[in-house]
Amino acid sequence: MGMPAPGMAGASASESEPAAASSKLGVTSIGQLSDWESSLGEASRRFTPGDARKTGLPDDSVDLIVTSPPYWNKRDYGHNDQIGIEPTADAYVASIMECLAEWRRVLRPHGSVFLNVGDTYFNKSLIGIPGQIEWQAAKGDWLIRNRIIWAKESGMPDPVKNRLANRHEYVIHLTYKPNYYYDLVGYAEEFGNGANPGDVWTINPERNMGAHLAPYPKELVRRALLLAAPPQVCATCSAPRRRIFERTAELDPSRPQAKRAMELAKERKLTPEHIRAIQAFGVSDVGKATKFQNGTGRNSPEVQRLAAEAKKALGGYFREFTFAKKRTVGWTDCGHGTPARGVVLDPFAGTGTTLTTAVDEGYDAIGVDLVNWMDQAEVGI
Repeated sequence: MGMPAPGMAGASASESEPAAASSKLGVTSIGQLSDWESSLGEASRRFTPGDARKTGLPDDSVDLIVTSPPYWNKRDYGHNDQIGIEPTADAYVASIMECLAEWRRVLRPHGSVFLNVGDTYFNKSLIGIPGQIEWQAAKGDWLIRNRIIWAKESGMPDPVKNRLANRHEYVIHLTYKPNYYYDLVGYAEEFGNGANPGDVWTINPERNMGAHLAPYPKELVRRALLLAAPPQVCATCSAPRRRIFERTAELDPSRPQAKRAMELAKERKLTPEHIRAIQAFGVSDVGKATKFQNGTGRNSPEVQRLAAEAKKALGGYFREFTFAKKRTVGWTDCGHGTPARGVVLDPFAGTGTTLTTAVDEGYDAIGVDLVNWMDQAEVGI
């Protein structure tokens, strides 16, 4: 997530969760993304032939990896070094672990991997490949931050008569550092009306009649970019520019609960200080009881008093103000004055869906694959 503006009270986080983007190292000032734009070149797209297990890219050179390897035992692309035709599922998972080791080398410390992978039926049973990948990655010190469900309202016809047609795949979000770049505020503004939108992405497949035949939709890539790709980084220290936001008292009036909360706050003459006190405390509902959470231990007696007054005035609508809209006030600036675009890598570049989407969104993009499919004709997109 982004960082609260200096002096603003933030909701406390569970101690069991890594604090995404909470570090303030390298922050010397706050500016706007437009401040750097004039010094940036055009967003670029580059393809290099190679293996996802040995990309040839420099260490610490990539901000985000969005990719989809060939699924196991599904398709033979006719290349001796391809992944997906291993004799066993275990061997396939081992190949993906080799990929992750290489990707960790090229990722910057704030980087993430969004890995789209599906399961395979073998001997009339699902093998559980996504779960096996997660388990092996976690044992290798990766953090499995989400198992996102890519849900499809339509798909390829499935003639099977004794089970349901498959209409979802997985997008596994992995990081190897707890303070990875993550812009939940920006993502939630677009997809969650300010609230956390959850881990189910309903995106229908896009048609592609090219030779590769296995692209994923651009919308899937765009969501990963919104969440985990810094739009700008420092070319000197590689620090990503992080969103700085402040909390407001603005709620969504289209929601009846939010509308009633605003009415009560006005009727009971709650002040901005009361609202900030609410937001300094997290709120969790346990059955019908509501309790304060203060994980930081830093809230002053005055803040506690104001929060208690607000809770008494608002009753069960107290928690609505913890979901108030956030306003972006700027982006961190490390002060080196060496702007660069965020870099997105797809080590299974395929037809270039990741690269095209990344460039369209203003990122530099690199594709690696055994064969350059990006020049193949595509139909139906």
